[in-house]
Amino acid sequence: MSNIPSLVPSPTPSPTPSATGAAPDRVLNAATGMDAVTLRVGDLELMSTYYADALALQPLEERARGGEVHRVLGRGATPMVRLIGTPGLPAVDPRQAGLFHTAFLFDDAPSLAATVLRAAQDPRSRFAGSSDHLVSEAFYFTDPEGNGIELYTDRPREQWRYSGGELQMSTLFLDPNEYLKAHLTDDAVSSVTAAHGKVGHVHLQVGDIGAARAFYIDALGFETTVGSFPGALFASAGGYHHHVAMNTWNSAGAGPRAAALGLGDVAITVPTRDDLDALAARLTHHRLPFADTGRDIVVSDPWGTQVTIGLPGAAVEDVLAR
Repeated sequence: MSNIPSLVPSPTPSPTPSATGAAPDRVLNAATGMDAVTLRVGDLELMSTYYADALALQPLEERARGGEVHRVLGRGATPMVRLIGTPGLPAVDPRQAGLFHTAFLFDDAPSLAATVLRAAQDPRSRFAGSSDHLVSEAFYFTDPEGNGIELYTDRPREQWRYSGGELQMSTLFLDPNEYLKAHLTDDAVSSVTAAHGKVGHVHLQVGDIGAARAFYIDALGFETTVGSFPGALFASAGGYHHHVAMNTWNSAGAGPRAAALGLGDVAITVPTRDDLDALAARLTHHRLPFADTGRDIVVSDPWGTQVTIGLPGAAVEDVLAR
């Protein structure tokens, strides 16, 4: 491939008290997954064209709700991000709780390389590095309004290794230019918008790891995969390396979020209504208020980040209605 750009890597909430009695003895279904992430944005057209041009996402549908415009973009029929135009809100504050990055997962190395090429060629992107995590290979960018983005592929699960019951992950150097040279193909570049992608995980900034564990593991039902990394916690359902991660690297001690641009909703899917009922029982046990629409359960984490857990196969209209 020619014209490959050169990439140079470059008050604490307390855990919610539990009710008396034994907690419901269930964790999230192994088939749990992630859905489109919602971002509140100040310049809807700028951000829409960025995600379309840099990440090769296609606008799928939009809807006006009051004074806001909600726009969903994705690959094929898979929604990957919902942008809500909310001009007038304060900008993303990197020291507060909220989004560290949204991680978009691709099926193979050529699809990832073609997307990385697009992101690197867009002058509005800020390249933030690349890394071999042992379980995956990843490239990091920041969008024009300061939201973190990870583009990645997974290594086969049979190559993942464990020690002392904990998944082995790392941050080994991954040469971005060599990766592009090795994996870019003309076909992948020309068909990048048709290549499948989805949200693989969401990495959050939190004020306190203990409070994050109480909410995301004890109450929601994720299971710890890596708990020994300094200032961070990785958790998943079904043995995946992580569906959610939480860190305090920039946000230690952060309190509840004020209204601002950035993360609006973390969306998780579970296979059946029985899974939602089990989740409702856990949330009730932990005395966490939530809303149950029949198809979704909506709850807020200790920092005010909205989390929506719903059934899979939601149409774009369902994403817009959240």
